[in-house]
Formats: sequence, structure tokens, C-alpha cells
Amino acid sequence: MTLTKADIVQQVYKNHPALTKAEAAKAVETFLAISKATLIKGEDLLLSGFGKFNVKDKRSRRGRNPQTGDELILDARRVVTFKPSGILRTRVNGS
Repeated sequence: MTLTKADIVQQVYKNHPALTKAEAAKAVETFLAISKATLIKGEDLLLSGFGKFNVKDKRSRRGRNPQTGDELILDARRVVTFKPSGILRTRVNGS
């Protein structure tokens, strides 16, 4: 099963009874907006105990159209990578 944004809002609402559902949704939206803005600026996002999101620059490279076999040049781009923390990695692996 996939965890959705609505599921996260529901968990925040359930675990913090002082918040209304609208406030919980705003808190989640604010966190996501800050996270997106940080990554768009090219900065890393470190969440202690969870992991680190990095923005990496990829150079342009040669590629191939799998349907026709034609070669083409793929543009340079930026990608977001994630490296889990040791704590998360250990818990996911059940150790």
C-alpha cells in the first residue's frame, strides 16, 4: 500500500488532537512547500533519523530510442536522490 499525502494529514491530525484537520493539512502542505523550495534551489534536505535528499546535476549523454534504435542526445538535467539514514536503513532491514 502507498502512503499518500491525505494519509499523512490524517496521521498528523490523529496524533495531535490540538490541531484541526485543516491545520494538520496546512502543516503538511507547509512542510512540503519548504522541502520543494529547498530542493529547487539546489540545496540538500537533511531529516535526521530519516535520510538526506540531494540534488545532483547530470551531464548530457547519448541515448537511444528503444522503438526505432535511433541515437539521440539526452539533455543535461537535475535529479533528486535519497540516501536513508543508518537508523532508517536498520529498521527497514529489521535488525
